[in-house]
Amino acid sequence: MHSVSLTPSNDCSLCPRLVDYRHRNKIEFPDGWNAPVPVWGSVDSEFLIVGLAPGVKGANLTGRPFTGDFAGTLLYETLIKYGFAKGQYRADPNDGLTLQNCRIVNAVRCVPPANKPTSEEEKKCRSFLKYTIEQMTNLKVILSLGVIAHKNVLTCFDLPISKNKFKHGQRIDLSHTVTLVDSYHVSRYNTNTGVLTTPMFENVINSIKNTINP
Repeated sequence: MHSVSLTPSNDCSLCPRLVDYRHRNKIEFPDGWNAPVPVWGSVDSEFLIVGLAPGVKGANLTGRPFTGDFAGTLLYETLIKYGFAKGQYRADPNDGLTLQNCRIVNAVRCVPPANKPTSEEEKKCRSFLKYTIEQMTNLKVILSLGVIAHKNVLTCFDLPISKNKFKHGQRIDLSHTVTLVDSYHVSRYNTNTGVLTTPMFENVINSIKNTINP
């Protein structure tokens, strides 16, 4: 892999539609973060979680991945249960929660309208994801939350999407040292409809724990 850019600036202008949406959110939520959401967690971690994009009333307002909306509840409570986070999740970036041997990033750093980035927006943001992965020299497992995260991780490793379709719970060898694990996204829609249950997600995180610490 070869990175082109390192990390987006708070006023990143690569995606005009996302910039426009960001500006509109600044007017509606003047006290919110309203900028590309940075990676959270230590670069020395062995575990990287890749999400879709910030939620408009979640990370877009708080500046911390999966913080402030429903999706963070299942994610962080499970990470705490299996030792990848410490503290208590209160949907607030000042809640004192810390990650343990775990890092979190979104495939698209800015909030997209209707939570749906375009393919071009994914492509423009991918260099930042590549750099995040390249930084992590101890990396063993990447967890993709949903199809978009799955596709972008595969592309970072130059692997064909057509031969590696998303499937909850599956594992794909990305390299000699890094494994991709798929999970349905921890969104309210998926949990409310039973697409993803707490035991299903706990099984995925537990399997990752056992991979990292056999």
